[in-house]
Amino acid sequence: MPIPKLLQLATNNAGQSKPIRAETEGKEATIYLHGVIGGWWGDIDETMFAQAMAGIDADVIHLRIDSPGGDVFAARSMMTAIAQHKATVIAHIDGLAASAMTGVCMACDRVEISQGAGFMIHNAWTITVGNKADMTKTGDLLAKIDAGLAGDYTRRTGKDQAQIVQWMDEETWFTAEEAKEHGFADEVVEIVGKKKASNTWDLSAYDNAPAALANRKPEPDDGVAAAAAHQANLSRRLALLERPAA
Repeated sequence: MPIPKLLQLATNNAGQSKPIRAETEGKEATIYLHGVIGGWWGDIDETMFAQAMAGIDADVIHLRIDSPGGDVFAARSMMTAIAQHKATVIAHIDGLAASAMTGVCMACDRVEISQGAGFMIHNAWTITVGNKADMTKTGDLLAKIDAGLAGDYTRRTGKDQAQIVQWMDEETWFTAEEAKEHGFADEVVEIVGKKKASNTWDLSAYDNAPAALANRKPEPDDGVAAAAAHQANLSRRLALLERPAA
């Protein structure tokens, strides 16, 4: 079967979840978020992140970010961990913040983006299997996810929500300067005497990735195993949302 683009993104960029540790110096700590979000397909595990955040006693936490996105529910869990921490949390976009990782950035107190780095927002993706009722439920879930993210972007940027929704509909990629201009970032960090940020991810799953960023070729994959894993994960998410309140 052809591999859906969501799973193409995951399988072409996935690694294995690595322990997330905070490097602490004085009253500041640093966590590196490099990879795809979502422990079930590797790289950045949201539970490990929450545990790492909970263990930090610092005034300032720096998140060093380079990510093509991932599981939006996992990202939302990370956003909650950030919002509930007493420290000032600063997102540093070193290479790429795309898709779900942009939500993580929006939860931070400050966002700094390096020259040459990228920032992308779009509508949520998924795959589902089932009858028309299943498809309708999934569509309703995606609409709720999109509305939540649009609200996050609107509050952060002060932009009209209709403009935000249009950007999401069009899968919009921003340069560092554009991200600052539109309010997604607070500062563009100039890298003096060093190479500017560059992309390390396979972005071929995205429709509008700039040619300068889409520089990796995907590995062939029929997507069967990944699709099965994703469908099981989505079913668990839907079951939780449909559970009646106590």
